[in-house]
Amino acid sequence: MTQRIYGVVGWKNAGKTGLMERLVAEITGRGYSVSTVKHAHHTFDVDQPGKDSHRHRTAGAREVLLASGARWALMHELAEEAEPPLELLLSKLAPVDLVLVEGYKRDAHPKVEAFRAETGNPLIAPEDKTIRAIAADTDVVSDRVVFDLNDTVAIADFVLTEVGLVPVRVEAS
Repeated sequence: MTQRIYGVVGWKNAGKTGLMERLVAEITGRGYSVSTVKHAHHTFDVDQPGKDSHRHRTAGAREVLLASGARWALMHELAEEAEPPLELLLSKLAPVDLVLVEGYKRDAHPKVEAFRAETGNPLIAPEDKTIRAIAADTDVVSDRVVFDLNDTVAIADFVLTEVGLVPVRVEAS
């Protein structure tokens, strides 16, 4: 089965993470399984100095798998290797109904652009045909579908339709 992926892109402080969080909650609330991939433009650490796993890593372990009864995490040190492409990272995920990707704006998967006027940045969409819709906090003139940035239900419907899933609504009881 080919993975269904859809991206959320935008400049810094455009609302990408908030939109991702709302989309995950909305789509999983409809009964679909969702995984996410987040691109970071800087070094980051999910480990804590002093913890055993951190000690293993700083001692030179290439990979450290940390596991408990609630979750597991695999940390892989790149050392001198190049950053892996999105396609390779996606291959490491367990199968789900949808993978939402935050960032990776240069990759070829379909995307929605988060846009906030207050950032002062231009839209990315005019230069990027992989952006299929814009979620904005202001009126935007575009040849793409435009949503209110906070209309999570409509954006989720759009994404689910785009990837071939039925945008089923779960009624509140």
